[in-house]
Amino acid sequence: MALDGRLLSNVGVLAAVVEGGSFASAANALGLTPSGVSRAIARLEARIGVRLFDRTTRSLNLTDEGRLLYANVNPLVLGIEDAVTIAAGAAGAVRGRLRVNTDAFTSRLLIAPHLPRFLDQYPELSLDLVARDQLGDLVAEGFDIAVRFGEPPSSSLVARKLMDTRIVTVATPAYLKRHGRPVKPADLVGHACLQVRNPVTGQPYAWEFQRGRKLIKVPTTGRLLLTDAGTILATALAGVGVAQIKAVGIQQHLDSGEFVDLFPDWPDERFPLYALYPSRHLPAAKVRAFIDFVMAAIAPEAKPGPRR
Repeated sequence: MALDGRLLSNVGVLAAVVEGGSFASAANALGLTPSGVSRAIARLEARIGVRLFDRTTRSLNLTDEGRLLYANVNPLVLGIEDAVTIAAGAAGAVRGRLRVNTDAFTSRLLIAPHLPRFLDQYPELSLDLVARDQLGDLVAEGFDIAVRFGEPPSSSLVARKLMDTRIVTVATPAYLKRHGRPVKPADLVGHACLQVRNPVTGQPYAWEFQRGRKLIKVPTTGRLLLTDAGTILATALAGVGVAQIKAVGIQQHLDSGEFVDLFPDWPDERFPLYALYPSRHLPAAKVRAFIDFVMAAIAPEAKPGPRR
């Protein structure tokens, strides 16, 4: 198949549709009409002989063939954009649209409080911040970067460890006044423990405690099974029960005395935070800027790790 300007143009339209989520958004980004975008996609489909999108009046989704094509060509399209930017002498320019994939805890408690500073610093950048339970397919869905807790999946993504945060077991002074303070982790068996659903398994996370090489699991029970980070925090602050939560998101509540750290002598249960982005020789300036922003936001707790 010969490579020509029209083919490259149509591939660029494909990338814009995936990133924008609709023909209308792609048309607006490219300065075309929606019908012009539709014709470009139709030409590309005819050229390669497969359907790229499943279209209904309410949704637009990549077919398996479309997902495969986008996953393979998007890094090349981004590489062309980088080459043009460098040739224009603006390699450090932070502009355009940045799509970020994260979870609710990171979005609400770590990123959102600092966003005004980030947006003020880069007035030519628009941010699409998507919070959801699972990572999904970063490349096929048009994300520039993901910032997520937990060990990264085996993939072609670049994984940069940003920090480790301690998992703390907390309760409010009011809860402890009513129910007593557990002396050791095993004492939690008799307490109301807020259960958090693992989005992968659908089951509550196990409660673990680590001190050096010693790791124990405690079977806990509770009448509440929660998923949303904001609800978990609000419920724990209301004194409903004992919670296990990442210290990086609640340090101010520990410092103020709203939460009591129940087991400071079990300090070694930790959870890593990673930045994940498509494997490229030179990450876009906007990706590098966002990583720097997150690092600054978590600086009081961060213990940076090496690239993987």
